[in-house]
Amino acid sequence: MPDHRFDGKVAIVTGAASGIGKALSNALARRGATVVLADLDEPGAKAAADSIGAGPPGRASGVALDVTDAGAFADLVDAVVSEHGHVDLLFNNAGIGVSGEVADLSLEHWQRVIDVNLRGVVHGVAAAYPAMIRQGRGHIVNTASLAGLIPAPLLTPYAMTKHGVVGLSTSLRAEAKKYGVRVSVVCPGVIDTPLLDKPNPPDLPPVTTAPDGRALLSRTIGRAYPPQSLAENVLEGVARNRPFIVTPRHARTPWRIYRLWPRLVVDSAPWLLRRVLQERGTASTSR
Repeated sequence: MPDHRFDGKVAIVTGAASGIGKALSNALARRGATVVLADLDEPGAKAAADSIGAGPPGRASGVALDVTDAGAFADLVDAVVSEHGHVDLLFNNAGIGVSGEVADLSLEHWQRVIDVNLRGVVHGVAAAYPAMIRQGRGHIVNTASLAGLIPAPLLTPYAMTKHGVVGLSTSLRAEAKKYGVRVSVVCPGVIDTPLLDKPNPPDLPPVTTAPDGRALLSRTIGRAYPPQSLAENVLEGVARNRPFIVTPRHARTPWRIYRLWPRLVVDSAPWLLRRVLQERGTASTSR
């Protein structure tokens, strides 16, 4: 059956040139939404928007956006409201991965992941939330991760920022209700996107203990899930105004186990850490 719940909605999706952001943009456009695809990779965002415009009924456009630039984010929201009269949905989806043992990470690693994964979401909220309050409606959807709900050794900076996104989202949801604004947080498991296979940012110092992200996450959480299927799950959760959107189904198991037996999960993490490091040939007797 056609889904008309997003007809006429205006949405901004960050990190939309590929992966989850691109899949969300496609799914929104198929449901009749007007979608602004924002990404640091402007050509990629425009190409993704063009591919949407050639098919589904919703309108799409691609724009450049560095989510670490608060002013640029505010300008984008202002431009969207000026052109369309309102902004109904903001998907704070842009993010990066930084991995490796904390002992091997520099302050630069921490600063980069905080700037993108946490401050980038704050900048989106700061830009769109006032406009939504004025409208008396809107929905902010923040992409966190299952690593924002459970421990994630070897992904500590990433997990830290995603825990922060969860805290921001659930706390803001409580405040935003009186203004008619909704807030949801998406906590995906292993999603089959380019981020799984990307190393740490190349301009940062190399980290020898950085694991194979796909292998690590697939072993601890489960098989990779198609981003198109994730997008369908997310939009269903958004339509139902769910506070947490944890998907796919098998990703909810480690979350439940951690909530019931947190010590079991935390105490088993060092064993997993040793195994992963041994497989990469980087374990040493000093650790």
